[in-house]
Amino acid sequence: MPTADTGGAAGLRVVVLGGTGYLGRRLGEAFTADGALVHLVSRSPARGGPADPRTVRMDLLAAGPRELTGFFGSVRPDVVVNAAGRVWRSGEAEMAAGNADLVARVTESLAGLPRPPRFIQLGTVHEYGAGTPGAGTPEEQEPAPVTPYGRTKLLGTRIVLRAAADHGLDGVVLRLANVIGAGVPAGSLFGMVAAHLGAAARARSLGRTPDELRLPPLRAHRDIVDARDAVDAVRAAAVAPAGELGGQVINIGRGEAVPMRALIHRMVELSGVDLPVTEADAGRPARTDAEWLQLDVSRALRLLRWQPRRSLDDSLLDSLCDLLAAAVPTPANEKE
Repeated sequence: MPTADTGGAAGLRVVVLGGTGYLGRRLGEAFTADGALVHLVSRSPARGGPADPRTVRMDLLAAGPRELTGFFGSVRPDVVVNAAGRVWRSGEAEMAAGNADLVARVTESLAGLPRPPRFIQLGTVHEYGAGTPGAGTPEEQEPAPVTPYGRTKLLGTRIVLRAAADHGLDGVVLRLANVIGAGVPAGSLFGMVAAHLGAAARARSLGRTPDELRLPPLRAHRDIVDARDAVDAVRAAAVAPAGELGGQVINIGRGEAVPMRALIHRMVELSGVDLPVTEADAGRPARTDAEWLQLDVSRALRLLRWQPRRSLDDSLLDSLCDLLAAAVPTPANEKE
């Protein structure tokens, strides 16, 4: 089975924008383990832990081209990964600022350097809009996003591709499927379900009856990729030969659409918590995103020698592990 080429990062200077976020901090750890010199750029330190000495404090939404150019000029990176941005709980204007305007300032700054680095933009499957049931969406398909998130991320993608075409920037967009794993953000469906299961496990351990898990109708089919596999794809893109990736969009996913109802029920089963799950429209805004999202990942295999290695069960268990471990009361935390 071909595997991604993630060697060769030793000694590289790598900048991760959004370096204390969900994927950003994982990327920092992985590149550091590879022997790279890593700079994590973030407005604030990672939550729930000490400040990382590699973190560069910078408000990316407020940073202008001059500040960015000065920073990149001082670091002289070989690779810049953009894991920053705004997601579902933000308004469209804030999403545009984080997902498009920031990308424009970064690409402008990088293209003006004496030796521009490789720029890896993390995109999203939601840029495509509705997929065709039963088929994977290839990179050649014209995007038609149906959510503010998808629309603003697509703007960012087009900025990168334009910088590659007009200024020769070695920029590539990795268009990620829905990413899950340990520490999955609470604002996502998987994060919300994991948090509820953790609370339910704690209630059971204390002899209480947990609340049922109430969700909107789970009609969608989604392509899911493990966070560790997503990180491996970025590592492979960082060390790919010069000239092979510039101006490309590459899909990163499992290449299959999984029924969300089955996936959530499997998550409950793996948690070991006996908990009823109900689906209801009442009191919830209607979903506007596409119901079938599946990626064709053949280009990733061809250009990056990358394909997903972790099973869905592994990803779901990772999403649950921290919350379920914290749910078991111990004498120490019972005194608090």
